[in-house]
Amino acid sequence: MGSSLACPLDSSVLVLNKMFMAVQIINVRRAFILLVKEQAEVVSTEDGQYSTYDFSSWLEVSEYRARFFRKEEDDWVRTVSYEIQVPRVIRLTEYDKFPKQSVKFNRKNIFARDNNMCQYCGKKFPMPELSLDHILPRSQGGINSWENIVCACVSCNVRKGGRTPKQASMNLIRKPEKPKRSPSLSLKLNNTKYQSWRTFLDNAYWTVELE
Repeated sequence: MGSSLACPLDSSVLVLNKMFMAVQIINVRRAFILLVKEQAEVVSTEDGQYSTYDFSSWLEVSEYRARFFRKEEDDWVRTVSYEIQVPRVIRLTEYDKFPKQSVKFNRKNIFARDNNMCQYCGKKFPMPELSLDHILPRSQGGINSWENIVCACVSCNVRKGGRTPKQASMNLIRKPEKPKRSPSLSLKLNNTKYQSWRTFLDNAYWTVELE
């Protein structure tokens, strides 16, 4: 499915299993492939009620909304023959995939946990300008763990060097911990366009690691 608009296709779609449990986050292209193959259906929350649509019925809904009910936070994909609204949530119809129950320890999630903020100087930086710092340096027996690695700007990391914060007379903004929920998911929920996800992400499933 082609479109000259890159932005809508870069959006994310929340995937539910047949029991309406959140299991995955995918891109728009993948979501439309699942819809066209009839392996998933769109889940839309309207006036507090769930409605589900297959691809053809979602296309009809999109045509109506494009005329009378277009919202600023909605994304649209235009093809040669029609314009279709990007769904925020889809539900798998062919198999039950269960969510993972732990948050993956990786660079992306550490940056997301710390909100791209240096944990020493408190300033926010673009990701390429950030590094990961071992609070207890590896040279002193420090390990790779949620509790021992924080986001740090290059300047603070160089200043700290192979020392502990105490040895370098530097203070951590907050004590690092393993997040109880997916950090990257939490960041997306700050975006207005993904507010409908909250309906399917109650406390029972906040620990889900959605990749």
